[in-house]
Amino acid sequence: MFVIIGYVVVLTAVFGGYALAGGKFGILATAAPIEMVIIAGAALGAFFVGNSNKTVNATIKALPKLLQGSKYTKARYMALMALLYDILSKVRKEGMMAIESDIDDPHKSPLFQKHPVVGNDHHLVEFICDYLRMMVSGNMNPLEIENLMDQEIDTHHHEAMVPAHAIQKVGDGLPAFGIVAAVLGVVKTMASVGKPPSELGAMIAGALVGTFLGILLSYGFVSPLAALLEQKADEATKELQCVKATLLASLQGYAPAVAVEFGRKVLYSTERPSFTELEKHVKQKR
Repeated sequence: MFVIIGYVVVLTAVFGGYALAGGKFGILATAAPIEMVIIAGAALGAFFVGNSNKTVNATIKALPKLLQGSKYTKARYMALMALLYDILSKVRKEGMMAIESDIDDPHKSPLFQKHPVVGNDHHLVEFICDYLRMMVSGNMNPLEIENLMDQEIDTHHHEAMVPAHAIQKVGDGLPAFGIVAAVLGVVKTMASVGKPPSELGAMIAGALVGTFLGILLSYGFVSPLAALLEQKADEATKELQCVKATLLASLQGYAPAVAVEFGRKVLYSTERPSFTELEKHVKQKR
């Protein structure tokens, strides 16, 4: 929603200011479609040339998510920490082997299904279960698990950033493609030097529309999308770091309530529930 609102603000500010300055929209309406074909077509072609199939597919899948709000809310984090608390409490009362059936089939586990907001997130559940399975095996010490967690989180973050980097490269190239379109317009103008000055002026103005569109598309439309994707990737990484801090604290021997507090402290302040809020939520779920 905010993406659409932002685009409306950009267009209103740019073209509203142009109108207030006495600009005429006729030349823009005439030149813009042709310039857009050159700029957008060249940018799209360069995008396919400069990226692998994996990157192209990841970018296409990521684009619809940009129109959605963030799913990483305070309610989601409270559900996550309540889930971890329930799991660790069961381990503390009944032993590590008691959760073996839960992590082998989390979709049928009462613990995971009690918190469907996170229990139905395949990637998050897989991350939790993988490391709980290692804890059940008892063959790895906390330092080894922490190192492995860091590597997986880094890999996840790198993969999540791939679409953002691809889109940012397109945004960086758009002003140059705008110059290409403008140069072509100047070439056309120079081939018509015998025409009246008024016609030549209109042709030069049309050529400059290419530069204008390239810069506008880059900084007003495409680059902000890349920045938004980066923020979403950071949020996804932060959730995994919350799980990591909680499980490692449990491995160090801390009680479930204290281990969850380790995870809570990792979260961004804007979404981090207070200690009292989390405590009330956990008690309600119990």
